Amino acid sequence: MTKKLISVGLISVGLGIVGLRIGEAALFAQKVANPVIVIETNKGNIEIELQPKMAPKGVAKILGLVEKGFYRGLRVHRVTSSLVQMGDPQTRNMRNEGSWGTGGSGQYLGVAEINPMMKHVRGAVGLAYSGDPKFADSQFYIMKNASQGLDGDYSIIGRVVNGITVADRLQKADVIKNITIKPPASKSPAARD
Repeated sequence: MTKKLISVGLISVGLGIVGLRIGEAALFAQKVANPVIVIETNKGNIEIELQPKMAPKGVAKILGLVEKGFYRGLRVHRVTSSLVQMGDPQTRNMRNEGSWGTGGSGQYLGVAEINPMMKHVRGAVGLAYSGDPKFADSQFYIMKNASQGLDGDYSIIGRVVNGITVADRLQKADVIKNITIKPPASKSPAARD
């Protein structure tokens, strides 16, 4: 596998609002050690536990896009034996398939958050970019199989905690119905006599 498999380009798009209200994602991430996002696809759901301690700006970027509804209606644009990739707004247009994989939100991450502790194992979730990790934007990938060749070159932002078999079944053009932030599990109040 080459790094070319995870390259992206540029584009800006309009954004809608779903999930938490605008501005709540950053606050939510501060209160929840490892927030979980839920990718709703036409093949089932995938839950990803984000790792803000390992990639704080990358996690904040994805959470911000999730809270704005950026991913609603996008399609999977790249599938290989090792990974599945999504996050290009150009995938909303089936007639534009030749450009899939080149779009983004138009706002780069601006830093390279590559942590040598984070490996490209099955279920790892990383940020895609074109040429330089600082150019990571809205596209991300889920590892279906380990790929040590990617270690040290891409920012890992989280891991799949539920639904990896859904990721295994995804094909190019499968629909991402939505991505939402999973509310933290609430603790039940203490029983009273």
